Amino acid sequence: MGRRVNVIGVGMVKFAKPGASEEYNVMASKAARQALADAGVPYGEVEQAYAGYVYGDSTCGQRAVYEVGLTGIPVFNVNNNCSTGSSALMLAKQAIEGGVAECVIAIGFEQMEKGALQAKWTDRTNPLDKHVGVMNDAQGVNQAPFAAQMFGGAGREYRWRYGTKKETFGKIAWKARQHANRNPYALFSDTLTLDEIMAAPEVFDPLTRYQCCPPTCGAAAAVLCSEEFARRHGIANPVYIAGQAMTTDYASSFGDSMMKMVGYDMSKTAADKVYAQAGIGPKDVQVVELHDCFTANELITYEALGLCGEGEAEKFIDEGNNSFGGRFVVNPSGGLLSKGHPLGATGLAQCTELVWQLRGMGDKRQVPDARVALQHNLGLGGACVVTMYRRD
Repeated sequence: MGRRVNVIGVGMVKFAKPGASEEYNVMASKAARQALADAGVPYGEVEQAYAGYVYGDSTCGQRAVYEVGLTGIPVFNVNNNCSTGSSALMLAKQAIEGGVAECVIAIGFEQMEKGALQAKWTDRTNPLDKHVGVMNDAQGVNQAPFAAQMFGGAGREYRWRYGTKKETFGKIAWKARQHANRNPYALFSDTLTLDEIMAAPEVFDPLTRYQCCPPTCGAAAAVLCSEEFARRHGIANPVYIAGQAMTTDYASSFGDSMMKMVGYDMSKTAADKVYAQAGIGPKDVQVVELHDCFTANELITYEALGLCGEGEAEKFIDEGNNSFGGRFVVNPSGGLLSKGHPLGATGLAQCTELVWQLRGMGDKRQVPDARVALQHNLGLGGACVVTMYRRD
């Protein structure tokens, strides 16, 4: 780790269903302006911009930031599937950490289409072909959305290994709606009963419709700076990044385990690296924003991040240790399941929520005495970014 990197401004727009949002550049520029206003820094002070999105033409990042200012700075377009937002954040952090810049902005946005994710390019090798191969060997392939088959298959593997009840996965979706009900930025804020969740149409065993994140449009942004920049601008006691790591697929990802194929080993290794960097472990964390694209992924990631031991996720959930009053508060925002999952924006929306939490700005969803926050952002293909935030 080099110089300390502070997160001095964050912002996001309320997420929306496809077809009901503003254009990507409008959402992105609004989020960027909010982050700059939150930081108290004019755009002219920003030296670089990292713009994350998955679906769009090659210079959407420029089109988005040009509405904030035309200062001629470098603009880098970033795509790392569902971990795009955190990948942009990591590049911004590295620019400051390495002494390349003093103040940078990371922006994530997505204007999605209705329905399950589809391949856009069918005339070349699919980047998920190795992942599909593991799935085909492990369980075959059917007509359900591919992502649901992959993460659902990981959930089945876990369930068969430990005897976990289907309802345990449903309890995660119930918790997500309870949390989202407190979040004005969430797409789905109406609560659901566990019976309603379990009675919904099955997408892929053990996942019902309410256990799958929806296609979403939205944007979020973060302004990062060095310690020297913060002092010069009179920014006292900012949130800072105490540890961050990205991992990509290992040989174990392409063995015979669906859990490892969807990122268990990536998540565990990234988390272990972050704990080592920060010098503290999961027991020191109060609040977590975790990549719950499906309830199955949240469940297995509890163990990958060390929030509970292997095989203990069902007990962890049943005892309420993933919510208010328990050991951790996981996804106070409502998570991807209820807040929504605009691919490029998700990582920076997680960052925004955790910065608010550490500042005590969580309103009705505020986690008491939050001092250490953990973020987990995963994309198949594959990349996992884990980030720890602290405030002195």
